[in-house]
Amino acid sequence: MCISMAPATFSGTTVYAGRRHHPEHGVIHVLGYQNTPVNLATGPNAMLLHLPALPMTRKNFLSAGRADDILKRMVDAVRPIPVSAPPTMEWMGASRSPRVEVFDHDVFTVLLARDATAIPDALQQVAPHKRPRLDPRLLEFYADRYPCHTIAVCCFDNADAQRAKPLLMWYEPLEPDQLTLPALDCHTGGPPDLDAEVPVDHWVLFSSDEAPEGWGEPVDYPADVRHELREFLPDTVMGAYYGQDALPNGDFTLAHDDLLAADLDRIRRLRPE
Repeated sequence: MCISMAPATFSGTTVYAGRRHHPEHGVIHVLGYQNTPVNLATGPNAMLLHLPALPMTRKNFLSAGRADDILKRMVDAVRPIPVSAPPTMEWMGASRSPRVEVFDHDVFTVLLARDATAIPDALQQVAPHKRPRLDPRLLEFYADRYPCHTIAVCCFDNADAQRAKPLLMWYEPLEPDQLTLPALDCHTGGPPDLDAEVPVDHWVLFSSDEAPEGWGEPVDYPADVRHELREFLPDTVMGAYYGQDALPNGDFTLAHDDLLAADLDRIRRLRPE
């Protein structure tokens, strides 16, 4: 249910995208991502997420702290709302700076890159027990197909894989009125097959602070969620589960207007051309 740098399986994926007006940063998107990984490689591995974001730094990553069930609580709020989604194809491109920032976040060592071709050199900054082997074709794929995205490489070792808290981050979006969640799928370490149909096991969740009264389902957060995190979290969410059938490989995307209209039938699969 995502891209890995070496053989792996991922199940029980939850992805969340929210649109918010932040008092300091303006219109932002907030991404939440969590799954259950099983590393099939003999050494370390990494999960890759392509983010439709303007330049990011480690300050864009939010700590879940003790609230490691935040995404589960969002799922509990909307369960069950199954829908089916037709495929679509859409892409935009632009050049970006090759700068890479390397930092630790929860159990991951994260490489945050504007240009995927800059990742190989930056991998040398990752501790050997977390440094995955690299297939150059995978990074060539990202550089070619997602040149305007920020690439997050989340490195982990076998011992840490099962202990990861949800990844939470905010960013200034490339398309403020389109909420897109990374869900392109390939677990071999090589580039994904864009023509393939892939099995899915996803809860896909959305929110907006522009939603009208009575929209969505309220989320029951723990009373001790830190204020620094709570200001990025939604009061209500809508969502759908995908797991009945294979879908065309790609991301999930929904227009903000369709989200405000609570039209989840407009959720589509999106892939680069």
